[in-house]
Amino acid sequence: MKEEVELKIEKGEIIEAQIHRLDDRGAGQAVVWRENEKGNIGKLKLTIPRTLPGEKVKVAVDEPLKRRRKAIPEEILEAHPERTAPPCPHFERCGGCVWQHLSYEGQLQQKTDHVKEAVSSQGYDPALVWDTIGMENPWQYRNKMEFTFAPDGSLGLHEQGNFRKVISLETCLIASEDMVETAMEVAEWVNAHGLKGYDKDTHEGLLRHLMVRQSFATGEIMLGLFATEAPAGKLKQAAADLVYRVEEKFPKVKSLLWLENRDWADRTQSENTHILSGRDYIYDEMDGYRFRLWFDTFFQTNPVQAQKLVDLAIEMGKPKKSEKMIDLFCGVGTFSLPFANRVGELAGIEIVESSIESAKRNADDNGIHNTTFLAKDARKGIDQILETFGTPELLLLDPPRSGAGGKVMRRIGRSQPERIVYVSCNPDTFATDIKELEQFGYTLKGVQPVDLFPHTVHVECVAELVRDK
Repeated sequence: MKEEVELKIEKGEIIEAQIHRLDDRGAGQAVVWRENEKGNIGKLKLTIPRTLPGEKVKVAVDEPLKRRRKAIPEEILEAHPERTAPPCPHFERCGGCVWQHLSYEGQLQQKTDHVKEAVSSQGYDPALVWDTIGMENPWQYRNKMEFTFAPDGSLGLHEQGNFRKVISLETCLIASEDMVETAMEVAEWVNAHGLKGYDKDTHEGLLRHLMVRQSFATGEIMLGLFATEAPAGKLKQAAADLVYRVEEKFPKVKSLLWLENRDWADRTQSENTHILSGRDYIYDEMDGYRFRLWFDTFFQTNPVQAQKLVDLAIEMGKPKKSEKMIDLFCGVGTFSLPFANRVGELAGIEIVESSIESAKRNADDNGIHNTTFLAKDARKGIDQILETFGTPELLLLDPPRSGAGGKVMRRIGRSQPERIVYVSCNPDTFATDIKELEQFGYTLKGVQPVDLFPHTVHVECVAELVRDK
């Protein structure tokens, strides 16, 4: 019988491996059994990016291997039938996409299978999961990108599996042409002024991130430059040149921001925001409603597929003018506004105060006055709304990747809405969350996966649950 004993593979060895599955990051997993110097059988677990289930691959060992190791494929000996040539010149190294080597039809099937496995693990019939809705054109779909500056000032995205390495980019096939062109102009500006990027190890340098956001509906663009200093003193002239370049070449840029971030945490946050040109927000639209987006506003990154999420949620929720509704984790009102025009009263709950202020403003901008928005954590917010609002006939929730959690789901179950629509960006936490509702008499009617992030492992779902009468 095979036992897991110490196994060492020397540098320079060539290994053949069979990929048996993909991990949650989309990389191939393989197990290699070898005999060690004592004659015992040992096991080596390999993570091999850019490989697919069933493939036989050859990998070269660049350093001694023990037990677990990430390896790069040298040669594909037996290819998956859906393998295809990646069109992006940066795919081999860039961490923005992980599945350009898998046909789009193959990606959709992988995502459907993932959702089916997640609901099956909780005892649900996988037949309740329908085929994933894909995109007619799965390229240039993102309306927001966050690029990173390397210490030498070059601009790009992180290397696959290496958060400290930045791959300099010449293009990006999942962002719009306008977004790529404006980003490349900023890169040229940085080079012209000899500016340095931020070094995560020494915590020195000026430029950290460039956020590019574009509304597909209005065409408006926001550029947000995150830096460790204010645009003053010796940087004042450089900032003025950036304004000139952008205003001269890119009239669609309606918001050019310089955002100070001195914190060691590597996040796109701002301690002090300077408006270099235009205003501090742009306008976007969804389902015919207008939204104001600030640099830190969460808004669905794929507007084409996000519209399908809204349409599905309305179809499953079956809102009526005579009903009350709660929108849990409502954000800036992406679902609240379309539903508010279809129900009698709507209450939105969101823990992020700035999002609630945006939701209120967005409702006013769109002439919607039957909404109440509350800045509270989900469980306490439900209790407060129920006291004044009463039991809703319909409840929608769109939690973060971590899910709503058992306490929130049980509180939802005890509140006894007739119908629940769950919008999820994580099939695994979605499945464990809805399992909590069974004890309160809820039946899962169907799950529709939607692909909002082609060429990545991520998939969204919209699900309908109904209380048994």
